[in-house]
Amino acid sequence: MADEDTLQTIHALVDEEHRLRSHGERIDDDDRARLRSIEEQLDQCWDVLRRRRAGREYGGDAGEATGKQVHDYLQ
Repeated sequence: MADEDTLQTIHALVDEEHRLRSHGERIDDDDRARLRSIEEQLDQCWDVLRRRRAGREYGGDAGEATGKQVHDYLQ
């Protein structure tokens, strides 16, 4: 996934997060679970993006960072 694709994913997840949070106190268990999932996905996307940018800036392999690496790290 290229940086632009990752950024589009981030924007879509943020939009969904805002929509869910706009329900305020009326949020149900399914929405809470989805919010947790969104937060995890956002953390992974941002980490991948940071790793790619750092790789390019410091001479590493910019394509090396993947969401799977982040997921494995969290487990």
